Amino acid sequence: MTLWSAADAAEATGGRATTGWAATGVSIDTRTIRPGDLFVALAAARDGHDFVAQALDKGAAAALVSRIPEGVDPGAPLLIVDEVLPALERLGMAGRARTKAKVAAITGSVGKTSTKEMLRAALEGQGKVHAAEASYNNHWGVPLTLARMPADTDFAVIEIGMNHPGEIAPLARMARPHVAMVTTVAAVHLEAFENVEGIAREKAAIFEGLEPGGCAVVNGDLPTSPILRAAARAAGARIVGFGAGVSNHHRLREAHLRDGATVGRARLWRTEVALKVATEGRHFMLNALGVIAVAQAMGADRARAICNLSAWAPPAGRGTRETIVLDPAREGETLELIDDAFNANPTSLSASLAVLAASTPRDGVGRVHRGRRIAILGDMLELGPQEHEMHAAMADDPAIAAIRTVHCVGPRMRALHAALPAERRGRWVGRAEELLPDLARLVDSGDVVLVKGSKGSQVSRLVDAIRKLGQRNPSGDKEA
Repeated sequence: MTLWSAADAAEATGGRATTGWAATGVSIDTRTIRPGDLFVALAAARDGHDFVAQALDKGAAAALVSRIPEGVDPGAPLLIVDEVLPALERLGMAGRARTKAKVAAITGSVGKTSTKEMLRAALEGQGKVHAAEASYNNHWGVPLTLARMPADTDFAVIEIGMNHPGEIAPLARMARPHVAMVTTVAAVHLEAFENVEGIAREKAAIFEGLEPGGCAVVNGDLPTSPILRAAARAAGARIVGFGAGVSNHHRLREAHLRDGATVGRARLWRTEVALKVATEGRHFMLNALGVIAVAQAMGADRARAICNLSAWAPPAGRGTRETIVLDPAREGETLELIDDAFNANPTSLSASLAVLAASTPRDGVGRVHRGRRIAILGDMLELGPQEHEMHAAMADDPAIAAIRTVHCVGPRMRALHAALPAERRGRWVGRAEELLPDLARLVDSGDVVLVKGSKGSQVSRLVDAIRKLGQRNPSGDKEA
């Protein structure tokens, strides 16, 4: 099905199409481009114009460019514009304008992507759903998501992120959501903000893009919740609070971590409900309450959303849990891996440590014969001038007492390593690759191993190495 014709794309962007063409998708990456895609030649680490010929060779329907690239025939299917990124923004806004979809936008210091995927799951089977890929939530990710949206979409889920002040409001105005959700506000990106209150004001800017009569779904348990609520009121939004506090419209009453799941009870306005998500973590259950509020505000069926969430598990690198078979020839020679290696800050690290602390290692297997809880923690980045103190403070997290060994990776994590009780202190290395040669000796059958860190710490390399110790067997394949 045609997503953009040459004429429609030219009208949307103000550009000139060299020929007639029809695109079935939009791509910015020749490594993942599919035949029929419109290739957008963005300038990032490299100029996308250098890859136009390759994109066309791979079957791209056309390329969005600001000039005819060297080596490309002037008669090739091109959409020529003044500047590529502003043209992509205009294409995204045109994609948003032509649909009657109910649109939700999600931001927050922690949990944006997993909550976006949770909402996608909640809406499944209730209409045609379009959602952002991966973590496409920045100045090019949001317009790209909108440009990819089919005109007949029923529900759209847009993720909006930021690194600096002033980034969220323009993206929210571009998305024009009917519902906007803030998952939480935490000490993230403090290099660019004076304090957490400044972060809250930036997150609250998402409400500036709300359509008239829109709904704001806010975490009501935060010290900065009043800032979020004030911004929502200023935008004329209807406010729904979620959390554990008694003042929230959607209130978590209890949550229990089970093998591969979190189950609990909640009160949704005046209705008592049972809830389940197919992963471990009280924070996932809290965000599920917000997701249910968003889905209902979008016009989806609440009961179906709750049922869909019972089978939801987070995407890779964001708390996924899997069984690693270390010796296929011997029954029980496995360890449990918690892959949370995509992002980290004190709030999300505390939540992940709580999941690890609640896990159950297995005795009687492996070299050690006693299962252990092991954490391998990489640097938490963008925390500002107090970053070393914030790393060291994690030694006082209540979950640390239940963890046998904590290995630390990165210069910032050295502060945590020094602050840990001696009996919990494992290895410290400056770079993740330094831990690779000893990894097989640091973990064993029966262990539960958490790998957590900011993406820049590269502890995902350790996740891959642990998987290669045996054969991967996702826990989702087991009976819940």
